[in-house]
Amino acid sequence: MRKLALNDEILLKIEKPARYIGNEVGSVMKNLNEVEVRFAMCFPDVYEIGMSHLGIQILYDMFNQREDTWCERVYSPWRDLDQIMRERHIPLFALESQDPIKNFDFLGITLQYEMCYTNVLQILDLSGIALHAAERTKDDPIVIGGGPCAYNPEPLAEFFDLFYIGEGETSYDELLTCYKEYRDAGKSRREFLERAAQVPGIYVPQLYEPSYHEDGTLAAFTPVSPHAPRTVKKQVAMDITHATYPLKPVVPFIKATQDRVVLEIQRGCIRGCRFCQAGMIYRPTRERDVEVLKEYARAMLENTGHEEISLNSLSSSDYSCLEELVNFLIEEFQDKKINIQLPSLRIDAFSLDVMSKVQDIKKSSLTFAPEAGSQRMRDVINKGLTEEDILEGAGQAFEGGWTKVKLYFMLGLPTETEEDMKEIARLCDRVARRYYEIPKEQRNGKCQITASSSFFVPKPFTPFQWATMCTSEEYVRRAALVKHEFMEQLNRKSLKYNWHEADETILEGVFARGDRRTGKVIEEAYRLGCLFDSWTESFDYQKWLAAFENTGVDADFYTLRERSTDELLPWDFIDIGVTRKFLEREWERAVRAEVTQNCRQQCAGCGAAGFGGGVCFEGKN
Repeated sequence: MRKLALNDEILLKIEKPARYIGNEVGSVMKNLNEVEVRFAMCFPDVYEIGMSHLGIQILYDMFNQREDTWCERVYSPWRDLDQIMRERHIPLFALESQDPIKNFDFLGITLQYEMCYTNVLQILDLSGIALHAAERTKDDPIVIGGGPCAYNPEPLAEFFDLFYIGEGETSYDELLTCYKEYRDAGKSRREFLERAAQVPGIYVPQLYEPSYHEDGTLAAFTPVSPHAPRTVKKQVAMDITHATYPLKPVVPFIKATQDRVVLEIQRGCIRGCRFCQAGMIYRPTRERDVEVLKEYARAMLENTGHEEISLNSLSSSDYSCLEELVNFLIEEFQDKKINIQLPSLRIDAFSLDVMSKVQDIKKSSLTFAPEAGSQRMRDVINKGLTEEDILEGAGQAFEGGWTKVKLYFMLGLPTETEEDMKEIARLCDRVARRYYEIPKEQRNGKCQITASSSFFVPKPFTPFQWATMCTSEEYVRRAALVKHEFMEQLNRKSLKYNWHEADETILEGVFARGDRRTGKVIEEAYRLGCLFDSWTESFDYQKWLAAFENTGVDADFYTLRERSTDELLPWDFIDIGVTRKFLEREWERAVRAEVTQNCRQQCAGCGAAGFGGGVCFEGKN
């Protein structure tokens, strides 16, 4: 009988105790006497968020297929339990066994967004693991990070033993096997780290040393061990059709953010939007075979009991067999009333036809991301959309019965002018106008156009990685200007506008492009009480400002300064396949507002063909 780490008294005190008890349908239980490696897989946010993450479900399934390994899960305890654990000295524990994380061989932490960084320190602290990798002993787990934020690991370098750069299906088996060999041979922690550095895709921060120019820019990034490669190459699973996929995913006890079956139909994106990190780091685009996806859908819906399935992709409309797959799902599961979610669709005749088959048009809204109001700005960011595309798509949607449309934009993009900003409101008005051009007897009441603006954050490995950001005050000024322009529009009663938190954007910008020196800001902010920074009710910008002041780190150095293309960047030691030359060329084209065609129209020579497959080799033997 498994003993829970939290007694009934505590469980009755805290919000949503089901977050912490484990034993869900699909969770894996193993005999400790029969496993050699224990791996705690962590999403550094609350259970409901972490349980919605496909990547962890894939790795959980993959690790547990190894007979010698037991992978368990751990999430950030919410503030109520965090306080109790500190007061009563209860160590952080894994859901499956309820054992302390400190007893594991590995602690793997996925890094999906910069605002989770203080939660990483919470996980280490509550586990009783030294915050700094250099202070850990053989009694501590090996702490390894992965995910999109690992493509600039430097702000977190002091807190991690290893980073995995790329897709987990490729090198983890070798890493775990090496670990067993070194541990069983009585090798030291340092010796294992030096061996791990030779595994493709593994970066060991302790084996590298940065140096800086007088102006604060990076002068050099040098391996300090003969075992550390100068370049760490991204790992890619080229055959995703036959890669591990969780057909029996863990089903949460309580409602998760995405409480449904998730079917990953492809990886990567052909579009090449210049602000989008995912579109660059997940190249080349690779599709899963449609017949395999049909079998996956059957198995996962049966194994989970979910009543909804979502087709996961950065750009679902570009999946070549989308129509066949959607028609199959409709026909196969129509008697079971399975809902089908289709995120990341472009609004065109085909997509609208598909959505009309799977959505209740009267209740649902269409979501569309033009990203910029003016055609010039859409060309700058390489969105590949004309105003005619947008208005035609909206018109077809309105004629099909939809009345609610959500439009997403970005403010603060490179070269943006006030005219570009005002065009956001004007474009939304033209979309509304398109609705009122429909004969009155064919309309379904008023239309509702909801526009949202996020603020631009330059990301590593994008053509905009050299761009400057705005100040928090400037972002808010731009949003206010757009808001005022909305009030000037003829159809303003049909228009609604809101925007993202500007202060949070500044922090994202610092840590997206930060170097090792920004790590002490994260640590100081955590010491001051910063936690769950991506949650509005928890975010405290004043504490972050104090952390910058206390550590002497200048946030403006990382946000307001435009980089030269000659500057050495903190992430330049990572090779993602997409070449720096291509990114520089795209940066130059952006300044000239020149569009680059998508990967299926014409190869732009980004370098991803070096992986030897995917969209780069479609139609070739």
